[in-house]
Amino acid sequence: MATTLGTSALAGCSGDNMNNAGTAAVGESGNMNPEGLPIVKEQVTLNVLTVRWGNMGDSFVKNTWLQELEKNSNVKINWQVMSSNDWNDQKSVMLASGKLPDVILGDIAYGDSDIVNNAGSFLALDDLIDKHMPNLKAAMEQSPELKKISTFPDGKIYSLPARLPSRPVTQNQPVINKAWLDKLGLQAPTTIEELYAVLKAFKEKDPNGNGQADEIPTSSAGDLDLFLLTPFGITDLRANHMMIQDGKTVYYPTAEAYKESLKWARKLYEEGLIDQESFTQDNTMLTAKRQNPDVPLIGFTYQWTPDAVFGKWSDQYETIAPIAGPDGKRYQEGDPSGLSFRRNQLLITSSSKYPEVAARWADQFYTNEASIQNFWGAIGTSIEKGGDGTYSLMKAPEGTSADAWYWDNSFRDFGPKYVSPDFEKNIKLDPTTGDGLKLQLDELGKEHVTEPFPSVMYTAEEYQELPTLTTDIDGYIASTRAEWITKGGIDENWDAYVKKLEEMGLAKLIKIYEDAYERYMSVK
Repeated sequence: MATTLGTSALAGCSGDNMNNAGTAAVGESGNMNPEGLPIVKEQVTLNVLTVRWGNMGDSFVKNTWLQELEKNSNVKINWQVMSSNDWNDQKSVMLASGKLPDVILGDIAYGDSDIVNNAGSFLALDDLIDKHMPNLKAAMEQSPELKKISTFPDGKIYSLPARLPSRPVTQNQPVINKAWLDKLGLQAPTTIEELYAVLKAFKEKDPNGNGQADEIPTSSAGDLDLFLLTPFGITDLRANHMMIQDGKTVYYPTAEAYKESLKWARKLYEEGLIDQESFTQDNTMLTAKRQNPDVPLIGFTYQWTPDAVFGKWSDQYETIAPIAGPDGKRYQEGDPSGLSFRRNQLLITSSSKYPEVAARWADQFYTNEASIQNFWGAIGTSIEKGGDGTYSLMKAPEGTSADAWYWDNSFRDFGPKYVSPDFEKNIKLDPTTGDGLKLQLDELGKEHVTEPFPSVMYTAEEYQELPTLTTDIDGYIASTRAEWITKGGIDENWDAYVKKLEEMGLAKLIKIYEDAYERYMSVK
């Protein structure tokens, strides 16, 4: 049974874990089988809470694999589905009440700081993994990143990880209006010098053909598009200003490369090659420019795929290889190990009377076939299994986007899963759209992806300090960046800027990042 919880339904998450009529308590001696299915001899019910985006609802419970697991495991799931629209108001209330379900599924529910600051509400899972989760243990041996991202500052694992299937290693890539290039007889730029020349031609030579000087070479909302700094080696996958270079941590807003990149951005802005409204417009205004109904207006950007934001003009855009910077090297934001790894995908609460059963149930998700069915939908519904051992995605019903269809049929991004790199070779995706298209474009930049600052975790004390430090420091960096690009003064004011950051506690902030990094790297 799936229950969609409203704002007054927190009682549905009772820690009493009352079983449905006719089921047995797992505490009865010998009820749980040590391995294989069924997990228990007499049926047990687990209350499992998950949070879904907006009004997605509980259609995922019709996933055939989930239904078969319930039947074959003899573990009945009472699904308690929350909307993200309501969840922020309720998650702290639930923790304070002490009445939690057996299992919380998906990282949208509770994040790192929630878990660190309420560790007593969630079980440390290390022993359960060792004794009852052979699939996850095998996955951790094959992909050690799973254990590294899941180990909290006290050295314990409180939440289960995931490795999503068929994910790229590149984040946003350079995208350019190919129709404009063709009209002007230009080639796709490969260096920042060539990019400058192309942007200048876009501004001055009427590539959209309407006889007006309305072309915008590149634009963003509320700030500079920081992807424009990528050719200078500035990449920031975690959005915390931290990078790894030559195995060492670097705080880039005080680095020489950042200074030089801002001087280049200042030149572009001064010559009108960056939208003059980039620092003042919001996303609605930017979208209106990208999807202008009469003619395309924007020439260059960084996007996940070229069809991501330009509406009816999408066919005019193409993804290109990374732009080489002043040092002649190409840099691409992303993660060489893949944008696949997630944590906090499943928590077993201290309210649960059935932690061993919950662990054995969760371990069933860590096989290749289970994982793809909980990412795209069940075999026979969303996935076709070929006789040659391959797996192909079926076409979504007419009038339904593929991505929406996958979310209806599965947990999609949320929940425990593991698809091995070897198994991914058996997955056949359409190279012209969605996940398949991104993997094709990935080939343009993957060899240039920089090592990102990892997905570290912080102690309770560090979580108390971080907001104060980052609010002030990040705000000062952003406001200074805007002033320098729009008005100049970078060289003249650089030393004072660095001194001001030091006065604001930059050393303390960097130490928090470095301590977290050292803990992360020490996990074996």
